[in-house]
Amino acid sequence: MLSSALRQIHEKDAGTLSFESLYRASYKIVLKKQGDQLYDRVKEYEEQWFGSEVMPSIRKLITSNLVNITVDGIAGITPNERRLTGEEFLRGLRDSWVGHQTTMNMATDVLMYMDRVYCTDNRRASIYVTSMGLFRDYILRARLSESTLVTFDILNSVILDQINMEREGDVISQGLIKSCVRMLGDLYESDNELEHEKLYLTGFEQEFLSTSEAYYDKLCGELLREGDTGAWLRQSKKRLTEEKNRCHTTLADLSEAKIANVVEERLVKARMSEFLALDGSGITAMIDGDRSEDLTLLYELVSRVDKTKKPLNDALQARVTVLGAEINRAMAENDSLPAQEPEEADATADGGDGKKAAKVNLIAKQTAAAIRWVDLVLQLKDKFDKIWKECFSEDLVLQTALTNSFSDFINLFPRCSEFVSLFVDDNLKKGIKGKTEAEIDHILDKATTLVRYIQDKDMFERYYKKHLARRLLHSKSESTDVEKQMIARMKQEMGSAFTNKLEGMFKDISMSLELTTDYGGYISNLGDVDSHNIALGINVLNTNYWPMESVNHTVDACQWPPEIKKLQDSFKTFYLKTRNGRALTWLGYLGSADIKCSFPKIPGKEGILARPRHHEINVPTHAMVILLLFNDLALDEYITFEEIQQRTNIPADVLVRILATLAVIPKAKVLNKVPANKELPKPGDKFCFNASFTSKSIKIKAPVIGGATNKVEADEERRETEDRNDEHRASVIDTVLVRIMKARKMYSHQQLVVEVIAQLSARFPPNISMMKRRIESLIEREYLERVENADVPTYKYLA
Repeated sequence: MLSSALRQIHEKDAGTLSFESLYRASYKIVLKKQGDQLYDRVKEYEEQWFGSEVMPSIRKLITSNLVNITVDGIAGITPNERRLTGEEFLRGLRDSWVGHQTTMNMATDVLMYMDRVYCTDNRRASIYVTSMGLFRDYILRARLSESTLVTFDILNSVILDQINMEREGDVISQGLIKSCVRMLGDLYESDNELEHEKLYLTGFEQEFLSTSEAYYDKLCGELLREGDTGAWLRQSKKRLTEEKNRCHTTLADLSEAKIANVVEERLVKARMSEFLALDGSGITAMIDGDRSEDLTLLYELVSRVDKTKKPLNDALQARVTVLGAEINRAMAENDSLPAQEPEEADATADGGDGKKAAKVNLIAKQTAAAIRWVDLVLQLKDKFDKIWKECFSEDLVLQTALTNSFSDFINLFPRCSEFVSLFVDDNLKKGIKGKTEAEIDHILDKATTLVRYIQDKDMFERYYKKHLARRLLHSKSESTDVEKQMIARMKQEMGSAFTNKLEGMFKDISMSLELTTDYGGYISNLGDVDSHNIALGINVLNTNYWPMESVNHTVDACQWPPEIKKLQDSFKTFYLKTRNGRALTWLGYLGSADIKCSFPKIPGKEGILARPRHHEINVPTHAMVILLLFNDLALDEYITFEEIQQRTNIPADVLVRILATLAVIPKAKVLNKVPANKELPKPGDKFCFNASFTSKSIKIKAPVIGGATNKVEADEERRETEDRNDEHRASVIDTVLVRIMKARKMYSHQQLVVEVIAQLSARFPPNISMMKRRIESLIEREYLERVENADVPTYKYLA
């Protein structure tokens, strides 16, 4: 009865069957303790059915072409014929599987009591599970006639062939393949039905991943031979998307991560460095050509295959280094030009009519080139910042790489500290004029970024103090508020120790304004009529704050005129009244004076010379001292270079520049020089008052050779600055060494060096040789001593 019923169920002729009767029949058999016989008979029936009814029909679908594809990978027919033949086989196998599932579901309903009692008591798999295993063994693992191949081999080959056809652009039956893949997902290696033993994982997926590796290896090689990095990027993205969709529509979600890894490893990562290095389309071309789309795609792919993003890191750093080196090289070539001789200095300007342009000397060109160097660095920074924001999703790893590479090439340029300070100086003097607050903030942000990159921050501080001092003392700054904003940014970036002296300079200027006002009131209360003839604006500078050595400081032994000496004594009395113990030193070379000059009418002349003329000329303080000498001389009376130097005690080099301003440059040529030429004044020359001087301007600012303008240092000045900075570094290293040893009492040489470097690296990179010399110096001065018989060189602090 049950045997006949099973045949009818398999032959899909179960409409007349009484499942209740069949259930009772199986129930009775189990009650009679014959469940094992029933179980084995059903199993035998399924085996016979597979062998006699199912497998023959499947073998008919396995053509010689399918066997050839499986064995040799060669079809011998067109892709379309191959697709149709494969689909026919897959359809037949799927139908067999679906039919088997349907019949076994019905049979399981009949044999339900056997499953519940006999199979449970005897720990045997349910008849449904067993029948699924039989399909695996008698269908999928059935050997083909006269071949070592089994059905499973053909199945794998057909599915993989269909997938490769789809990869090449053909249309395949995704649903049909999906149903076969689902069959493999429902079958297991054993009746235990463990997840990792699914046939899909153990039999198909490994082959799928292996053939995919070969496919993408080949594709990668083809793309590399084409030599187009952009095409490789787009193809990689396309393939990743396709494989992801294929897992959802055609295969199984279990393979999504694994096939993505295959594409990433074989197509993206394997030869990435070669693609990035391609001429005309690699990373260099992407950056130089602003190919944001390709760069964005590159970032996405690199992020997938390497969390450290090392290939992109290295490529970006290399490109920044190359472009930065080009900027440095161009500046070095400009900087290597010979320095200008003093005789070639800016010595000409018209009398104020503006028709003749002043000659731009080499130093001015080098200063402009220095600012241009900073501009080029900032343009490069803007370029990579834009790439970083728009293409790299503001990735912090890449930001660090870019920061390091910019810092490296900037610090490879030996004058970066000076040039950045000149850039800030130029912007704070004229660059911010007419700009909005947002634009000013942008400029300050750029300047702060550059300062952050500089390793020799002590050298930058030295230059910044020098340039700031000149801006403050000569009123060159466009905005005091912006100056203070810049200092506040540097304070936030580098700490208060860096900006203490800068803030002190501003404090001195502010207090000096109050002093000037208070002194004016003091003079008025004295009723000193003579003192009213000279208005005094005073700047009292604290030597702890101001870089005196950096603004051409020499001991000012100038012989002051009596009226000026009287004014100095008056101010000194006022100042020391409430400030005992202070000492004032007058620095004439840092000051300026407004001189009211009267020029008489010239007899026999017409026009402007026929009437008296009055001008107010702004000159350096030393120029005022020289001009006052001519008050006591007749109009045609001369005084020699040597006499002027003797009576004023102004250093010869300073005197040459001042006399050139007053007797050579037309704009403020209030003295005549004999011989009357455009050469710089020298000993032996004679000077007299120029009664014929004319100018369209009432107020005139006398141009000064080598005056208050901040400019690039000459080689000798640069060496002096470096020497002074090295002396300061030696003092700082001494301080740090003593502080560390005082705390540690005893310390090894290596540990001491490491800790000194750690403490000073934020300010400047300490030189190992200098540290060794400073340690030796401290030992000589008995701050430290060597520990005898120590395993490693060790020092002991001497209290």
